[in-house]
Amino acid sequence: QVHLVESGGGLVQAGGSLNLSCVASGSVRSLNAMGWYRQTPGNQRELVASITRDGMTNYVRSLKGRFTISRDNAKNMVLLQMNSLQPEDTAVYYCNVETYFRQPYWGQGTQVTVSS
Repeated sequence: QVHLVESGGGLVQAGGSLNLSCVASGSVRSLNAMGWYRQTPGNQRELVASITRDGMTNYVRSLKGRFTISRDNAKNMVLLQMNSLQPEDTAVYYCNVETYFRQPYWGQGTQVTVSS
């Protein structure tokens, strides 16, 4: 089992920045990919960015350049730096990890609200 705790969401004005962090505990030796998804009401959860244990990153094309994902394997932590935030970035952001056995785990979600 892997337990995820997210932090860093909140309210920010358009053009501002927020940093999200997610710390994993439990069976962390089995962790492979870590990432972030987001979801708005009535819509499916969508990938924002992911990063492997070796540091290979994957971004939704529309967000690359504004969002940066990073990872600290020693702290079992994944970070998402979000710059130039826009109202359409408003969503609940979820931390996601996947083990080498392809087992996914999800955080509880953190609300990001961008005001215009």
